[in-house]
Amino acid sequence: MLETIEIETTPNPTAAVIWMHGLGADGNDFVPIVNEIDLTGAPGIRFVFPHAPTRPVTINNGHVMRAWYDISYGDLEGNTRKADEAGVRESQAQIGQLIARENERKIPANKIVLAGFSQGGAIALQTGLRYADTLAGVMALSTYLPLAESFAQEATPANAKTSVFMAHGTQDPVVPYAMGKSSHDRLQQAGYAIEWHDYPMEHSVCLEEITDIGRWLCRVLG
Repeated sequence: MLETIEIETTPNPTAAVIWMHGLGADGNDFVPIVNEIDLTGAPGIRFVFPHAPTRPVTINNGHVMRAWYDISYGDLEGNTRKADEAGVRESQAQIGQLIARENERKIPANKIVLAGFSQGGAIALQTGLRYADTLAGVMALSTYLPLAESFAQEATPANAKTSVFMAHGTQDPVVPYAMGKSSHDRLQQAGYAIEWHDYPMEHSVCLEEITDIGRWLCRVLG
């Protein structure tokens, strides 16, 4: 089981958001955002921020850091969506364990949102749209759909109508905007309910985005 940081907006929450950080960060990265999101009208939420495992990352000269999967040179160029398949699937299984733990704590799958930024967003899409039980939603920030070549065969009917929030900076130098937009287009063409936002920013999160996230979370968990 991954180590996590947890923040509850009320005692005995009835919903959960499992939020994955980006490459080289850890679970602390998005903790401050909880106090910035307007959750007026939302149920009590348990925010779960897992720490990714540590592993050598090729694109960073093999340095060991927290990463949901390895990234090699060329993986984030143009519209390509290559990924370290073994690492992606390992992380998918670990997030599945966190969902199961929330189920054991009396929060059903349909009250759980998977969220993530960059690499974490890729794992949110990978796990959420392939998950066997219907989730409340999937939030993917500044990211792309990994293992896209197997997606059509592995996507589950349970989450075919699940709301997906995608957002991307138009000036992102890390995960090119074109990668995020093409992933959006692919999912939209497959019939997914995508709420898409772009912002004039780089590889980050902005205040307008936080406002949009709050509205979406209140809607899918309300």
